[in-house]
Amino acid sequence: MKNILILCTGNSCRSQIAQGYLQHYAGNKAQVYSAGVETHGVNPLAVETMKEDGIDISGHTSNHVDEYSGIDFAYVITVCDNAQERCPYFPTKAQKLHHNFPDPAKASGTKEEISEAFRKVREEIKVFCRDFAKQEL
Repeated sequence: MKNILILCTGNSCRSQIAQGYLQHYAGNKAQVYSAGVETHGVNPLAVETMKEDGIDISGHTSNHVDEYSGIDFAYVITVCDNAQERCPYFPTKAQKLHHNFPDPAKASGTKEEISEAFRKVREEIKVFCRDFAKQEL
């Protein structure tokens, strides 16, 4: 079983969504973790948006990357430019991958416009995770 870390700035939205989808697509082929270079708490709209697609991330916690320093990761995936720039050194042979997704927490407008921004990012992350699982696992 491969260990995979998904890393973003605050471990609030993008990395939480990616963890939910990647664990779903990986099944028992991988253990998926998510963390941030900071911790901002899991965004309730991320939980709500994932629930709409049948993935429950309500039990996820916002974790700091330092909590996982002892795990031998096969992959470290950064999902925002800030995390890529601040990604700490891991004493591992982990393959590092990067894909910058827009931050839905920065969306503004009506509740529906903000929810739509979350859905759009969710779909981008879903495709990325599905393709990653097919190609790498």
